Amino acid sequence: MIGADAMVKCLEEEGVEYVFGYPGVAICPFYNSILNSDIDTILIRTEQNAAHAASGLARVSGKVGVCAVTSGPGATNVITGIATAFADSIPLVCITGQVNSELLGSDVFQEADITGAVESFVKYSYLVKDANEIPRIFKEAFYIANSGRKGPVLIDVPIDVQNAVINKFKYPEEVSMRTYKPTIKGHIVQIKKVVKELSKAKRPIICAGGGVLLSDAEKELRAFAEKYKIPVVSTMMGIGVMPTKHPMYYGMVGNNGKPYANRAMNESDLLIMVGARVADRAVSQPDLITENKVLVHIDVDPAEIGKNVGASIPLVGDAKHIFEDFAKEEFTCEHEEWIETLNQYRDTMDRKRNPNPDYVDPAEFIRMMSEKMEDDAVYVADVGQNQIWSCGYHIVKNGRFLTTGGMGTMGYSIPAAMGAKLACPKKQVVAVCGDGSFQMSMMELATMKQFKVPVKIVVLKNNYLGMVREYQHYTYKDNYSVVDLSGSPDLEKLAMAYDMKFMRLFNMDKAQETIDEFLANDESVLLECIIDPMDLVK
Repeated sequence: MIGADAMVKCLEEEGVEYVFGYPGVAICPFYNSILNSDIDTILIRTEQNAAHAASGLARVSGKVGVCAVTSGPGATNVITGIATAFADSIPLVCITGQVNSELLGSDVFQEADITGAVESFVKYSYLVKDANEIPRIFKEAFYIANSGRKGPVLIDVPIDVQNAVINKFKYPEEVSMRTYKPTIKGHIVQIKKVVKELSKAKRPIICAGGGVLLSDAEKELRAFAEKYKIPVVSTMMGIGVMPTKHPMYYGMVGNNGKPYANRAMNESDLLIMVGARVADRAVSQPDLITENKVLVHIDVDPAEIGKNVGASIPLVGDAKHIFEDFAKEEFTCEHEEWIETLNQYRDTMDRKRNPNPDYVDPAEFIRMMSEKMEDDAVYVADVGQNQIWSCGYHIVKNGRFLTTGGMGTMGYSIPAAMGAKLACPKKQVVAVCGDGSFQMSMMELATMKQFKVPVKIVVLKNNYLGMVREYQHYTYKDNYSVVDLSGSPDLEKLAMAYDMKFMRLFNMDKAQETIDEFLANDESVLLECIIDPMDLVK
């Protein structure tokens, strides 16, 4: 057995089904060995999207996503996908080929110090120097990626190490790392403090972040909120923790969130932040969420607690374990008047849109499509105005809402949707993007065709980089700079080139029947919706 064989064997031991990547000489031994495996390889069309596709798979399956690319430009291209996963705490193992060990540091062809380059975007990275270390390194990498605060781990393997003979392959049964022991269980004293404050609170609220979904704690949080009638709001990454129409859910907070959600959080006397960073998009004024209230901050990463705002009660641990412990505590809390107030806010404070009837109203289109999507469907929003409309108007039932909130990487939706569809082939998967973000990953239509991945794609077309144009509208008084997308392809001809069904919607007159046809069966469809170039998310 050589090192490349061992790498593949490690992936088999971890139950990996798909590897997304792009080969090159420095990773060829690995891709040669994987031919003898049942692991499916997906040839992505640009390396960044290999990480995005692995991210989509990881988020809906709960498993670690895997991508593998070559050295030099292959490795540097994948960095944006790694950074995106890191910002959103998505578990990935990213394998890169590297030049011969003895040539490292010589600036030879396609050499890049990738472990150094990704240092600020990974939980950990390895440069493999001995093929016999491969089993230990891979076992540790998967463990680090999918424990504690999840995230990407990079393994850089020189080509000579991939070709080196291994003395004996033995995959470790467990991991023991002296310097890495994440806290999972919450401290019982802190849990009892939270329960004591809850029993006194008149206006409690839970703000759920992406960490709740990453720890698979949705059921536990919902049960807790329902039992004690505690209102719930979410960050962008926490959308889907509660079904959109759940009576105890009051929407997304933040600059682009629901006004009544922000007001609810600000007026609460007990705020439980769980699995959220308290970053600027969700909380633009941290002082408001600490003023005249008890702030409980629950997070598996102790570095996040107190980083952006001081917590009255810090509670380190995994959300699932903590809410299981909350369920063991018996207490009473009464706040019917608070619920009535929030219901009144929800009924009266939502923004009213005034759409142009000559175009598709993206907000109403997304709402209508959501109502017709399957109960457990996966909706993947890209970045830009489409993301904000999706967050505000997509109706989550019992499915998933995926987007990139931390890094805000355009071009995320199509490859992430492919990964999600491969992980859950029986689920309906829809990617929604703007015409700007679509052109950042439209080459993946070839991947969809080659590997028969039936993802449905909606392109909200306004011929602008809409979110930047909107910012320039407010900030620079309509003095637009470098946001005109003239020269974009004819999507009907593009769909024809990839042998893909195409549909176009000009306004809302035929929206119902168009959506029905778009969702009718499990086939790839490209639907272009013509929206008002001057439409605003606010």
